[in-house]
Order: sequence, then structure tokens, then C-alpha cells
Amino acid sequence: MKSYFRCLFLILGLFWATTALSQTPFRRGVNLTGWFQVNSPGQIQFTRFTKQDLIKIKSLGCDVIRLPVNLHSMTKGSPLFILDQLYISFQDSVVTWCEQLHLYLIIDNHSFDPNVNTSPDIGDILTKVWSQIAAHYKDRSEYILYEILNEPHGINTSAWGIIQNQVISAIRAKDNKHTIIIGGSGYNSYNELKNLPVYNDANLLYTFHFYDPFIFTHQGASWVSPSMEPLTGMPFPFDASRMPVCPVSLKGTWIESNLNSYSNEGNVSHVKQLIDNAISFRNSRNVNIFCGEFGVYIPNSLNDDRTYWYNIVKQYLEDNNIPWTTWDYKGGFGLFKKGSNELFEHDLNVPLLQSLGLNVPSQTPFSIKPDSTGFSLYSDFIGPDIKDGSYGTGLSNFYSSDLPNNNNYCLHWSGFIQYNAIVFNFNPDKDLSKLVSGGYAIDFMVRGNLPGIKFDIRFIDTKTQAAGDHPWRMSATIDESNAAWDMKWHHVNIPLTSFTERGSWDNNLWYNPEGKFDWSAIDRFEISTEYSGTTGKQLWFDNIHITNSDSAIVRESGVLGVEKISYQTGMQLKMTPNPMKYSTTISYTLPEESQISVCIFSLAGNKIRILLNGVQLSGYQSLTWDGCDDNGVPVQCGLYICVLKAPGYIISGKIIR
Repeated sequence: MKSYFRCLFLILGLFWATTALSQTPFRRGVNLTGWFQVNSPGQIQFTRFTKQDLIKIKSLGCDVIRLPVNLHSMTKGSPLFILDQLYISFQDSVVTWCEQLHLYLIIDNHSFDPNVNTSPDIGDILTKVWSQIAAHYKDRSEYILYEILNEPHGINTSAWGIIQNQVISAIRAKDNKHTIIIGGSGYNSYNELKNLPVYNDANLLYTFHFYDPFIFTHQGASWVSPSMEPLTGMPFPFDASRMPVCPVSLKGTWIESNLNSYSNEGNVSHVKQLIDNAISFRNSRNVNIFCGEFGVYIPNSLNDDRTYWYNIVKQYLEDNNIPWTTWDYKGGFGLFKKGSNELFEHDLNVPLLQSLGLNVPSQTPFSIKPDSTGFSLYSDFIGPDIKDGSYGTGLSNFYSSDLPNNNNYCLHWSGFIQYNAIVFNFNPDKDLSKLVSGGYAIDFMVRGNLPGIKFDIRFIDTKTQAAGDHPWRMSATIDESNAAWDMKWHHVNIPLTSFTERGSWDNNLWYNPEGKFDWSAIDRFEISTEYSGTTGKQLWFDNIHITNSDSAIVRESGVLGVEKISYQTGMQLKMTPNPMKYSTTISYTLPEESQISVCIFSLAGNKIRILLNGVQLSGYQSLTWDGCDDNGVPVQCGLYICVLKAPGYIISGKIIR
């Protein structure tokens, strides 16, 4: 009789698993990160990925893409959180591409900060944004799925489950067609699935994320607390002969405890036991489950161990009919070789693709060839094979409608301080040597709002492994001798031969020029505020390109009115005391309820501390900075910048530590 029941349960288990698979039409795919994960629609670099990239992803054998979107920042802000039409237009294009290619697309609400707890009041914004998304896409194909919120945390699953149910109801009031992806708290933990309520909706997909053993998958990660940057060379599975010594900075922390217990947890059996939690939940509820994220951070892991782990996890998921999307396609957990240009035809991590059971396209060696013709860096969109690498506190909007000179948009830069930069990062690097000898120039339109604006434009070459080499700069200064800052467009044309070598800033040290700049290995082009006195100043750029023609003309002769500028300066940040002794209180008054972030930056533009990333009510608000970074480590004495960002504006203030 016991054998009979065992067989019966086995048959039922297989039935449930098969049912789940048949109801989930996709099997495997990738997270397309770093695209829509920005703080405003104007910061989306839409050309970062194209339809051709989706074709390549499908050729690997993928049938689904999870698209992380900082959805709450794609709105006009409180109180209505109306979705920005620029974002909608970009999202519509991706939806259309996926429909044409028969790729499933998960719109993942990735409004997420691992260091900030999910607000118990988040239901207000979730119901508003998802009602709009559902109304907009209700008549589109079934290739679209909605994921309510990535990795809720700092809120118990019982409370989160109630909020999630409210959002499901809001979506269903507009759209009964599309699948909704939901999950538990604890960063979408597989352990929290069982704590979710039973939802009265048959078209749900339950997600979980898998990154265990954590000290293996996240070795080298700087965003966890304490930082795991010193941890490197962790093996998988456990191998006593290859175990690293616990770094001094991690002694006495939970990481040291996990290192001590790794012999029990760093093995295949334990990995499968953990995934079994999700499988047990599926079987007990008879629902569909999905692994939305899994992966191993590249920088400090060994590729053989990394690919072995992927194979174990992927195979166990597929053996149990669980669809998956790996984190991520390009990036720190991606499918490309460590330190490569991430070029599809040259840089794919072949052993990793094999471990995931993906198709392996032919790979060829890559070499830089000299450019023989000019090219666009920006004209409505950033040019192909160029990434936005901008840094600092400034707010850049690549799709400003402030009277563009060419086509539909111009580039608007505001809120910048000294040593900020808009960066066009060439990927792969560029060989401009022929263009220099051929008489080419950097050519663009520029407009400024106040007298005294001064900035540098510069090319920076590639730092090699040769002793004494640095990322050398070849620069030109733009000021009122080039353009009158009168809110009108002005044409600037600077021959490449007119640039002068200015030295190098490398590892926080300055190096005077040595005549070593290499035009055949250019890493990036920058527009940099090297000069002080930036308060209130704003810049607009259009039609930035390298050309051998000086024929560009001012097409838009109008004067940009102040009332047209979408930059709010009425708010102020107050820091008391400043200079700070042990801590400083940062106070401000919000004109309306807003989704805001308040962060501390170094003068070099590096983010030091996230003080807030969430919704605040209108009125007086204050925060305290204790002079420590996100890891609780006191920062050095010096000058720091506090930046408050909200939809439509940015303000900043200086703090002396």
C-alpha cells in the first residue's frame, strides 16, 4: 500500500510539473540590464540595445527577456505618477520588437534599492503605475508579462502579500489577458513563497531568485554589507585545498561564519535542496513558478567554478520544469568574457553558454581598425557602439525638447558641479589616427544660459599595461570665445589637430603630459566641467559628430525662454553643522510628495552614501549623515556633495567633513 501511495504522489507531482510547464510558454532567457534602469526617461540610452541585439539573443536559444525598468522614475511624480510619454514610446518599441521576433517580454518593475527597505505605503504608486501599464497594453499580444516589483525586502511577506493583491486587482480592472508575475519578500526569496496568501487569479506566475551559496555567487561584490570586494577565489563545489583565507576586513562578520560553514553549504546537494523549497511550494499550491534571476559575479570568481555552478542550477531548474532568466546578458553577471568589449561575434563566454545549454555562435578574434570616415556621437540618440558613461552630480537629459537645433531632441545638462562630465564611451575603442591626419574635427551645436560658462572637451586614450602609461587627455577649452551664452544655438568646430595634450588623472594622482597620447586607441570623448563657478549654469548640445565638413548651420534661431527650462532651483539644501564634527543634518522642504533620492558624492563623482531612495511627503524633511559610507566606514576629511534628485529637478550642496 505504501508503494502504491508513493507511486500516486510521484504521478501527481509529475502531472503538476508538466501542467506548470505547459502553462508557461517560455523556457529560458536573460535579463537585459542597464538599459531602462535609470532615474528618468531622459537618461535612457535607447540605442544601448537594438532589435538586432534581440535577434542575437534569440539565436542563442532564448525565448524570453526580462527587462528591468526603474518604473517609478518613469513617471511625472506624486501624486498621480503619470507615466512619461517618452518612456512609453521607448517601451512600445521594445514590445513591438519582441512581438515581431516571438520573444516573451517581462516588464520588470525594478524600482529597487538593496539598501532601502520597501515602504509599507508602496501600494499607492504600484496601483497607479500598473493601472496605466495595463490599460496601455491590454490589447497587445500575450508575449507581454507584468512583474509587479523586483525583490521587495524589509517588509514581511504577509504585509507585502496584501499590497500585491491590491496591485493584482488594479491590473485586472484594466487587463484580464496578460500574465502577472508575483513573488515573496526577502528579495524574492524561495523561502518566502509559502508565506504568500492564496490569490484568486489563475493567470499568475510566482517568481524566486537564486544566488546560493551567496559567498560564492557574490564574491567581489561591493554593494553588500560588509563589502565582499576582498573575497576572491571561492571554489564551487567546496574544496578545502582551494579555500581562501578570510580577509582581515571580514573577520567577525557573517561572511566569516559562512566561510566556516561552506563545507556543508558549498555543494551540489545543498543547492538542490534550496531550490526544492520553490518546487515544494509549486506542488503544494499547484501553481506556476519561475526563476527570474540567478548568476555568479564575474570579477573575483574562477570561470571553471562559475560555469559549473550555472550548469548545476540550470539543469536542476530544467529537470523540474522551471523556466529561468539568468542575471544578466551584459554586465557583472553576464554571458561575455571577463574584461572584454562584450561583442557578440568576438567575446561570448563559450564555456558558460555551453553550461547553460545555449547555442554557441562562431567567435572570431577582434582587432581595432582605423576609422576612415566620420561618425555621430549624438543626434537625437547616442551613436552606435557608444555607451553613456557620464559621472558626477549633474542631470543629463538626452531627449530634451528645449528647441532642438536638429530633429526631435537635444542634450540638456544641468545641476553639474566642477569635475563632472558627460561621457561618450567608445565600445570597442576607436582608432582615430586617420581622421586626425585627414583633417577631421569635432563639430557640434551648443547653447548656454549664463555668462562665464567654461568647459573642456577631450579625448582620452586607453590605459595599457605598460609601465608608466596612463589614460592621457587631448583637450580643448570651450568658453565665450567660441559661443555667446545667450540662450541661442552656436556652431562650434574644433579640428582634431587643434587639441592639446593636458596630462592624466589616474588613481587619484595627476600626471603632467609626456607626449604619449595615442590617437589610435581612444577610449572615450568627454564634455567636462573642469572649472569652478557652475552654480545655476546649464548647457544644451545637439548634433555632436566627427566630420571633415564645416557646413553645419543654426537651424533653430529662437531664444530659449527661461520658462521653458525644466529645471527647478527654488529648493535649497541646508547642512547643519557645516563643517561637520560628528554628523550633519541635511534639511529641505518638498513642494509636493515626491519619489526622491538623497546621496553623498565625492568630488570625483563617486557615490559614497545613499541616505534615502523612496517617497517622501510634502513639507519640511531632514536626514542625518554620520560621515560614513554605505559600508559604515568613516570617509576621509574633505569636501563632499549632497545631491537630492526628484522627477523634474535636482539640487545639491557642499558638505565639509
